[in-house]
Amino acid sequence: MKTKANYTMLFDFYELTMGNGYFQTPMKDKICYFDIFFRSVPDGGGFAIAAGLEQVIDYIENLHFDDEDIAYLRSKGLFQEEFLEYLRTFRFTGDLWAVPEGTPIFPGEPILTVRAKAIEAQFIETFLLLTLNHQSLIATKTSRIVRAAKGRGVSEFGSRRAQGPDAAILGARASYLAGAGGTACAMADQIYGSPATGTMAHSWVQMFPDEYTAFETYCKLYPHSATLLVDTYNVLRSGVPNAIKAFQTVLAPLGIENCAIRIDSGDLTYLSKKARKMLDDAGLTKCKIVASNSLDEYIIRDLIQQGAQIDAFGVGERLITSKSEPVFGGVYKLAAIEEDGHIVPKIKVSENPAKITTPHFKKVYRLFAPDTGKAFADYIAVYDEIIDGRPLELFDPQATWKSQTITRYVAKPLLAPIFEGGKRVYETPTLEEARAYCAKQVDALWDEVKRFENPHNYYVDLSPKLWQIKQELLKEQGHR
Repeated sequence: MKTKANYTMLFDFYELTMGNGYFQTPMKDKICYFDIFFRSVPDGGGFAIAAGLEQVIDYIENLHFDDEDIAYLRSKGLFQEEFLEYLRTFRFTGDLWAVPEGTPIFPGEPILTVRAKAIEAQFIETFLLLTLNHQSLIATKTSRIVRAAKGRGVSEFGSRRAQGPDAAILGARASYLAGAGGTACAMADQIYGSPATGTMAHSWVQMFPDEYTAFETYCKLYPHSATLLVDTYNVLRSGVPNAIKAFQTVLAPLGIENCAIRIDSGDLTYLSKKARKMLDDAGLTKCKIVASNSLDEYIIRDLIQQGAQIDAFGVGERLITSKSEPVFGGVYKLAAIEEDGHIVPKIKVSENPAKITTPHFKKVYRLFAPDTGKAFADYIAVYDEIIDGRPLELFDPQATWKSQTITRYVAKPLLAPIFEGGKRVYETPTLEEARAYCAKQVDALWDEVKRFENPHNYYVDLSPKLWQIKQELLKEQGHR
């Protein structure tokens, strides 16, 4: 049995059978181009948030097969010995481009492109997909929840409901990148710097002879970060009154006014309104009210619309699992190969139009209105097209009759070079930098795109050259 996990081996088994097959054919050194893209935004939203690139970079830089891996593969009795020897010195030697973490992304556009030998490109497929799919899913859900909170604090509370340790830790990372103020996961803070916060569970209150003693003790131990959980027994009859007494007895003599209560059950609107009045009447106007208990963006939005007196939200299982739609759906598809120094576009066709791919090695540009600075469309072009301010004709890739011409725009490339010839050329931003970038890029979207229901359709269109190449390939395959 394997003694220590090597993520190089985290791929679907058919990557191995294909790799072994390529190795024994002229395809061994064939250069190919793969795109990662997704087909629909989770929860019917207007956009998603790209996340996970830092982990992709770390994975690619550490690709290798060790002796245990080779021994395991040999035991399967499927692979040529020369192929196994090739794996001993295996490294990624290709090129990779990707959108920076925190970028708003839209269906159909490449968010990561690989140019590499066929074996290398196939081997990295599974890890790239699982990493980008997971973190982009959690970042997208978090963005929705943070926007619903309208400036109120949001903390990620979901570690114990996540699907495994990595999902908890990396989910917390993705949530912080997308705007959550912190996490309950200590390891996410230790590894990535997503600030860990937390005070007490109901068990703390139950451990003591009475509720007041539990609150008083906590305030004495943590006077500058006292948040008291007030719903162990009864929020309004005992929880809030005992919290007020503890704050007045312990904190007030120290001149400490900043404190909080947390409500984790019941009618949060009603209880928060009543609690707010009780706190204010006691002179604790700076005491915050935190709410938790199976929250999501819709519940938070409704609470605010109902006038709930809540200053911050702790969001657990419905964030860390994206419970309402727990699959992101990014795919990894061949877009082109190289033949005699020329790039030959490839297309995958389907009876389902949404599954027809866009061929060729491509560049993606985001178009901004020069007067407002708002993004209004993404433009996908063939790699050698020059975008220099001249009028752009855009073609909807799904509606072949539709086109429009854009004359006033600022075009910014979305895909940044990450690896060139197997060497990293990208300086990975800190998580704080990626978080700030994400907030800025989301702010550059029109509010209509940010609606939860029936968001405005953000255009992702093809250049005339790319549109024509796609149509020609479809005709060759018998599609019109």
